[in-house]
Amino acid sequence: MTLFGISHCDAVKKARAWLDQQAIDYQFHDYKKSGVPEVALDRWLAEFGWQTVINRRGTAWRALPEAERVQMDTAGARRAALLNPSLIKRPILVTATATRVGFEPEYWLTVL
Repeated sequence: MTLFGISHCDAVKKARAWLDQQAIDYQFHDYKKSGVPEVALDRWLAEFGWQTVINRRGTAWRALPEAERVQMDTAGARRAALLNPSLIKRPILVTATATRVGFEPEYWLTVL
């Protein structure tokens, strides 16, 4: 199981603390330090759509030029996320059987 995110993100900190409290083994992939795995990003975009994968409430989104935000599509979201991983909603939990965007402990219990 892998938890994807950025180590200083509050939601990621909560998710990691929760996993630790549950004594659940996981790998943490910090995409600020290690980059975004393109295969994983492609899978997330295909499964959830760019509107779910891209955090449109954050400062990274607001920092994009308005024209880019207005014309955003899957290909644009992919390019933008690879250039600036802070655009990706956090955390993303990937297990052998499920992937979930966002920290939802009630749901996580059903797939762990």
